Amino acid sequence: MTGDKDYPPNEGQRPGEPVEETASQGASPNGAGEPTEAAAEDPETLRNALAELNDKVLRLAAELENTRRRAEREKADIARYAIAGFARDLLTVADNFERALAAAPSADDAVPAEAFAAFLEGLKMTDRELIATFERHGVRRINPKGEKFDPHLHQAVAQAPGETPAGHVLDVAQPGFVIGDRVLRAAMVVVSTGAGENGADGESAASCGA
Repeated sequence: MTGDKDYPPNEGQRPGEPVEETASQGASPNGAGEPTEAAAEDPETLRNALAELNDKVLRLAAELENTRRRAEREKADIARYAIAGFARDLLTVADNFERALAAAPSADDAVPAEAFAAFLEGLKMTDRELIATFERHGVRRINPKGEKFDPHLHQAVAQAPGETPAGHVLDVAQPGFVIGDRVLRAAMVVVSTGAGENGADGESAASCGA
C-alpha cells in the first residue's frame, strides 16, 4: 500500500500527474527556508537611509532655531519702535513750541497787548494740538475739577473748604492721564470739605484715597 489516495486532480492537472511541491510547503515553520525582508536589506542601503534621516533632522533643527531667532528679533523691534507713530505725531507739537519760544518777548521788551494775546493764543493752540495727538493714540487727559473724588483716578494732596460739595474735587494741582483703562498718572487734586468747613480736622491728604 503506497498511502496515495485517489483524490480528484487539481485544476489544470492531468490525471496521473504528480503534484508539484510549492515553496510554502517546503519552508520550515521558522522561515529558515526563505530569507526574511530585513536580512535581504543591504547594510550599505541601511546606512545611507540612516544618514539621510539624520541630515533631515539636522536641517529641521537648524530651521527651527532660525525661526526662533527671527521671532526674537521681531519682538525686540516691536518693543523698540512701537511708539514710532506717536513720536512722529509729536514732532509737529515740538516744532510749534520751538517757534513759540523763539517768538516769545524778553523780559525787557515792551509787548503790546495784541502781540501778547496772539502769543498766548498760539500756546493754547499748541496745547490743543498736543491733547489731540494724545487722544489719537488712546491717551486721555484727566482734569476732574468739580467731579466726585475717585481714588482710582485721583490723588488727594490737600483738603480745603469751598462751594464744591464735600468729597468732590475743589481744584486740580496737576492733571492726570489714562491710556485705555490704565492710569498713566493720577490727577493731583484738592478735595473739598464743603462750604463752611475749615478743613482743620487733621485729616491727611492720604485719607481721601482710603
